[in-house]
Amino acid sequence: MSGKPFNLSWNSVRLKLTVGLLLITLPTFAFLIYNNSYAIRVVHNQVAESNRSLVSMYMAQIDNSLNDVDVYLTNMIVNDKDLQELEFRTSEKERVLAKVRLDNKLRVDMATFPAVDSIFVYSVPGDDYFDSFRDTGEVMEREEVRSYIKRMIADMERTGQIKSAKWNIVRIGERHYLFRVLQTSDAYAGAWVNIENLSLPLNLMKLGDKGFSLFADDQGMPLTQAQAVREKAIDLSKDLGDYYLSGVDDEYLVVGEPSTKGNFSLIALMPDEQILENLPYLQRIASFTPIAAVILVPACLLLLRNLLLRPLNRISTAMKRIGEGHWNHRIEPYPTSDEFQLVNETFNRMIKQVQDLRISVYEEQLNKQKAELQHLQLQINPHFFMNSLNIIYNLALVKNFDLIQEMALSLVQYFRYMFRSNLTFVPLKDELQHVRNYIRIQQLRFPGKLDFDLSAPDYVANVRIPPLVIQSFIENSVKHGVSVPSSIHVSVKIDLVESDSEPKLSVEIKDTGKGFPSPILDDIRSGKRIEDEQGEHIGIWNVRQRLRLLYGENAGLTVDNAIPSGAIVKLLLPLQPPS
Repeated sequence: MSGKPFNLSWNSVRLKLTVGLLLITLPTFAFLIYNNSYAIRVVHNQVAESNRSLVSMYMAQIDNSLNDVDVYLTNMIVNDKDLQELEFRTSEKERVLAKVRLDNKLRVDMATFPAVDSIFVYSVPGDDYFDSFRDTGEVMEREEVRSYIKRMIADMERTGQIKSAKWNIVRIGERHYLFRVLQTSDAYAGAWVNIENLSLPLNLMKLGDKGFSLFADDQGMPLTQAQAVREKAIDLSKDLGDYYLSGVDDEYLVVGEPSTKGNFSLIALMPDEQILENLPYLQRIASFTPIAAVILVPACLLLLRNLLLRPLNRISTAMKRIGEGHWNHRIEPYPTSDEFQLVNETFNRMIKQVQDLRISVYEEQLNKQKAELQHLQLQINPHFFMNSLNIIYNLALVKNFDLIQEMALSLVQYFRYMFRSNLTFVPLKDELQHVRNYIRIQQLRFPGKLDFDLSAPDYVANVRIPPLVIQSFIENSVKHGVSVPSSIHVSVKIDLVESDSEPKLSVEIKDTGKGFPSPILDDIRSGKRIEDEQGEHIGIWNVRQRLRLLYGENAGLTVDNAIPSGAIVKLLLPLQPPS
């Protein structure tokens, strides 16, 4: 008997005690955990709202400064007379004076726009370029930006492309800049600022020792503090409409505000650990509640297990093993309470009594099974006896004494084997010799009507099989297949095959007769005991019952009709007879 997986019943004492303990402790711990989580959310909301206001204020200041520059550039490119004189190609003297005035104007006006690093103007007709810088910045940086501006204007002139109406992020070398360019048909005016310089006032934001602020583009790529963002694996690509936590080792509270003047955002990052330091003392104690739960609940369950659950488990395990057929299993003595010791001793004593009774019943069943098997084997003898007498009678009528002698010798060998058929198993070679002898008897009975061939390798000759299992199907083929107007061919193929990870003996019996009628074939497959016109048709049912008694479920028998005609029977037998 195969063991079934043990399932804990809802009515089990172990389950009830465990569930009862958990129903008391878990709601308490869950409430404390929820209270702690709620307090953390409140602190996060307060800190996020406070810093969002600060970030929004700084972002508004930056946007206002950039907007002032937009207004200035728009006024210059539309209304500045000096730039117009350069565009409309006045006299050379007036153009020189206009250049001087325009250059001086840029130098003076630059001081009024601290938010940008440079303002530039370019007139297309005379290829005149003017720019003015703040005192900060390197000469090399200015030359790199100036070269980029001239290439950008050249590309715009060649392609006719119009720059965006907002401030754009441009990367030159390893630095990021904000650019704004306005254009008319013959002039360009613009401004730029190094994003690092734009972030200098942000140092005034109070974000703690480990907190910091930065600029990022609309795709979440950091424009400043890029190395710190990568090291801490902070994701800046999420929606800044609400705060969120990000980071691998240390989580940071992310609060941001997008700019209305360009495709960039101002973001503040605050360490979550630093934020939660402001929690009240009792809330911090509550944060250790899950740790206490992890320790106390298993400790209580361990005590309950040693006092009650383990003794119950020993009893249930012993009952399971006995249910699987291990009747020698007993509950071993071990230190436990007096009540469980009494239960264990009584259980072992009762199982011993049941085992003794079971052995007695099993011996009676074996004797009954052996008698039933012998009865099934001997059922076949009277059936053939009548046919053999009929064959001798027919030969005597034609006075064929040579065939009578051969027939008598064959019948002697046949019945000698039949008298041995009360054996449980015989070698395969003896069964095959009996089959050949039986076929010869039938060939004498139906001359020219029966062909037979047998294929069996020598290495299976000593495999032990139940007697008459092959001969029974041969007899069935002859009985139902041979008729006066037609002949029949019977073949037997035997070999070893792999089945269920162990080799088995395969026997295939095939004939060219009429085959099984569909109703009879359905009855055979369903295991029914069928009858023909002469009474009970016991051949196939007989073999099936014998195989069941001898092998249980380890043997196989399939019956089918062959194509185009005839019947085919396949047997699959274990190589080792059961003990």
